[in-house]
Amino acid sequence: MYDYMLGGKDNFAVDRQAIDQLAELIPEAVPLARANRAFLQRAVRYVAAAGVRQFLDLGSGLPTQGSAHEVAPEARVVYVDHDPVVAAHARALLGGARGSGRAVCVEADFLDADDVLDQAGRFLDLDRPVGVLLVSILHFVPDSARPQQAVAAFRARVAPGSYLVISHATTLGRLEDEERARGVSRGSATNGGADRTPAEIRAFFGDFPLDPPGLVQAVDWRPDRPKLVGDWSLPSSLMAGVAKKAS
Repeated sequence: MYDYMLGGKDNFAVDRQAIDQLAELIPEAVPLARANRAFLQRAVRYVAAAGVRQFLDLGSGLPTQGSAHEVAPEARVVYVDHDPVVAAHARALLGGARGSGRAVCVEADFLDADDVLDQAGRFLDLDRPVGVLLVSILHFVPDSARPQQAVAAFRARVAPGSYLVISHATTLGRLEDEERARGVSRGSATNGGADRTPAEIRAFFGDFPLDPPGLVQAVDWRPDRPKLVGDWSLPSSLMAGVAKKAS
């Protein structure tokens, strides 16, 4: 379904039907998905320009249109997904015409950082900096699953000079709206996710200092073109940031 929203060809009729129905109910769904992918691409280019030549994409789903190995073809990339069907399909894609020979997919749950890093370490040199991507995944994970501890484990184990890239959806809107944020329900057993405040999203970066412009709307994170008159301002918020582990 994500591939279809991004204009790709690795999707089925049932995917297209589901997304067409979703877009009728939530018109911003497709633009939000595209804004998220555009942020990932800009962030990967930024981290690669800083000299990082390996990436760990957690909760990646299928390596579809404009994924990390396509944006940074000189880098080594490990995609991580816990769904065995997704992992198998991803391996087929990476072994086919779109594969670069420098990207693999491992089946693992990013909440188990030790298992992920043990598997990724067979392909990446974890003694050197790595770009860790948590793009549009953390809002699907409730606090009861302890995602904060999992992300902290990645921060602790990656080498100095590594980068942490995060985007996180929230309905809270502006960064300064902390008072209203305190009254919003944190997690939901019904949707299996969490609507976190900007401060809570910032906490995933731990003591890593955020690179400018900090934690901002994804469309405002180092945009590669000026905003045009009539550009759609998304009613939902997608906060995004990139931080570096001190050398």
